[in-house]
Amino acid sequence: MTRLWILLAVMLIFSPARAGADTTSPAGTADFFGAPVMPGGKEVSRTDARLEKSFDAPPEKVLEFFKEALKDEKEVKFRYRASQTYVEDHAARQWHSITIEKNDKGGADVVWMKDNWTWILGTLILRFFGVFVVLLVLYLAMAISGAIISRALKRAEAEP
Repeated sequence: MTRLWILLAVMLIFSPARAGADTTSPAGTADFFGAPVMPGGKEVSRTDARLEKSFDAPPEKVLEFFKEALKDEKEVKFRYRASQTYVEDHAARQWHSITIEKNDKGGADVVWMKDNWTWILGTLILRFFGVFVVLLVLYLAMAISGAIISRALKRAEAEP
């Protein structure tokens, strides 16, 4: 039993989730849970799961930085929306997304989000119940169509 507690303590101490939020990547740029952080800018807010910085550079220049930094990553998707660019990780990295938005001064606001279990479990639960909703709709449609067809067949048999 003591070995189990020691093993549990070692696992908690060296857990990947406890890895430092800010380290330096091999390229020399700082990162937030493995996501590249553009140098410069003003830090607006920082928590354990979120980093927000504001840059004087236009959003296009900031986007180019991230495209260059993430060019070799196959599981990173860039989603272009009207007011922002959303960079999403589809692999098993510690970060979830990077959002680049244009601010009022013509610069860019960038938000890094750490991957969290709430998002992961929420998606899995939604998909789990979604399957049952689809199956329920199909069952009801088949039950209604079966009832209509059986009534029509009874009427056709009753008429000589």
